[in-house]
Amino acid sequence: MDGFLRSAFADIGGMTGLAWQAVRRTFTGRFERELWIEQAYELAVGSLTITNVTLLFTGMVLAVQTAYSLSAYGGTTFVGDLLSLAIVRELGPVLTALMVAGRVGAGITAEIGSMAVTEQVDAMRALAADPVRKLVVPRVGVLTLTLPLLTVLADLIGLFGGMLMAIYEVGQGRVFFVSHVLGALSVHDLASGLGKSLFFGFFIGVIACYNGMTATGGADGVGKATTRTVVTASISVIISDFFLTKLFMVF
Repeated sequence: MDGFLRSAFADIGGMTGLAWQAVRRTFTGRFERELWIEQAYELAVGSLTITNVTLLFTGMVLAVQTAYSLSAYGGTTFVGDLLSLAIVRELGPVLTALMVAGRVGAGITAEIGSMAVTEQVDAMRALAADPVRKLVVPRVGVLTLTLPLLTVLADLIGLFGGMLMAIYEVGQGRVFFVSHVLGALSVHDLASGLGKSLFFGFFIGVIACYNGMTATGGADGVGKATTRTVVTASISVIISDFFLTKLFMVF
């Protein structure tokens, strides 16, 4: 137990230090535009399919389940209201972050971990190149900035899936559903969902880069680091979601 706690606190300290270095280097020195564009395409554009498909079917299932539950009370007219609040405030940001943590987080750790165990990261230091600036900053920065954009698109796709079920399963009209969605949402709901996505993207990027930079032991070590990233990032999203929800409820 003592060993586990010692390792956990060491990892938290290491991630905090790496996060600080990444933030500091983001606002100092040369802006690596080519690296940011390359990572934006690989991390964000490449995640569109998995995030949109996830929210499409989540919206469809949620609409069907909500209509079934509300039908006992004669409240099926509120399907759009409940669906929009659930997706925009909670399911959209969390499910998008979990999908990105699985796909992108694992990919970042595998890529940087392979460079670490083959001593390519040490070679960068020997050539006076900063690994944090070259490897960490573009990935963390792109994830932080693009996860809210992925979430917005996934929210729209999820609401579209819910609208299809409201039309064909519940018998509501398109205009009726859209009017209830727009009437239920407020600026605070949108800000809460997007604000949480910013933090989720930052956490996933830092965790993935830290596990990659500290990977040891060849291919086996990279595999373990990749698994650790998916687990740690997913749990971090779930736990931080609670505290961020409480935080945004204050404002």
